[in-house]
Amino acid sequence: MTVLVLDNPEMLARAALLSGVMADSLGTEAGRPHRTRFHYGFNKHVPDAGDAAIMRQHAAYLKNHPGVRVRIHGHTDNFGSPEYNRFLARLRANAVARLLIQEGVPQSAILMTTWGAERPLTRPEDHAANRRVELEYLTVDMAQAL
Repeated sequence: MTVLVLDNPEMLARAALLSGVMADSLGTEAGRPHRTRFHYGFNKHVPDAGDAAIMRQHAAYLKNHPGVRVRIHGHTDNFGSPEYNRFLARLRANAVARLLIQEGVPQSAILMTTWGAERPLTRPEDHAANRRVELEYLTVDMAQAL
């Protein structure tokens, strides 16, 4: 017997929707900024000016598409203790959420997940690539399914 384990929240949500309620449209990506990954310097949690400008574009998209939600994933490299890394990942995700809210995105449109160093983008030794925040777009139905 083969068991398939899905570790992708979006795939799980889509499967839940297909078994019950269908989403209006999963492809409302026109006008959405393509860049959804933002990297940080060592022990930093405030986005730089260029990243903040792109996040403002995400905020404008979210305000114009009330049926879309965003999940902010906070990540760190593997320097430091697991507790500190989860704290730093939370600071990064919170900074992005605050920026979106300041730009007029309703708090109900924002979900946050913090991973610390648990889900590296590349090899754990590639510290700069793993210090990041990722934005994941969801429809309202997918967000409720999660």
